[in-house]
Amino acid sequence: MNRVFIIIFLFFGLTSTKAQIHEIGVFLGGSNFIGDVGKTTYVAPNEAAFGILYKWNKSPRHSWRFSYTQSKITADDKKSSEPARQTRGYNFENSIKEFSAGLEFDFFDFNLHDSKPKITPYVFSGLSYVRYDGLYFVNGSTKIDATQSALAIPMTVGVKAKLIDKFILGLEVGARYSFKDDLDGSNPSNSKYDNLKFGNINSNDWFVFTGFTLTYTFGNKPCYCAE
Repeated sequence: MNRVFIIIFLFFGLTSTKAQIHEIGVFLGGSNFIGDVGKTTYVAPNEAAFGILYKWNKSPRHSWRFSYTQSKITADDKKSSEPARQTRGYNFENSIKEFSAGLEFDFFDFNLHDSKPKITPYVFSGLSYVRYDGLYFVNGSTKIDATQSALAIPMTVGVKAKLIDKFILGLEVGARYSFKDDLDGSNPSNSKYDNLKFGNINSNDWFVFTGFTLTYTFGNKPCYCAE
């Protein structure tokens, strides 16, 4: 975690505050998993999630966004609405550490230097790098093979408002489509566990972060004009 803060502060040091306005803040909320174990509800936070984020506002309508988020993800077949999963009775727990970068687009003008209150819906997407434990099941119990990594596509929708000077509060739901299918142990990456695979091995795993963002703005007033 300390390395994440060092990287971000180094980035700030290399970025001039004379030409743009910046935001730094936190994400607090929850996570849920969608895959071959447990419920298939898309937005149903069941574990705490937290993170830090930085935005580099390039115009009143779009900004580059960088974030680090971590959470535990869990799922339990007994809480599923599908009878087959309830009968199987599997459950798992994993740890997610996500680095994400991409573009955030505001539907309405969101000039942070305007003294009036501002509110806008927004969308965000880009690319995420995820670290997690590679799992597999033996006799209904999960075992850890090795730390794994994967790429994912974040797809976030939200609404944010500038209610007081320099602080912005947001509410967002962000689904992540992973390029792997082993976050829940159903499709182990290690080929020696091929005989332990189960579920739909042609459908990759999803996880969702839902919660609030609170950011602090700083930097001189930018010139949103063509250079």
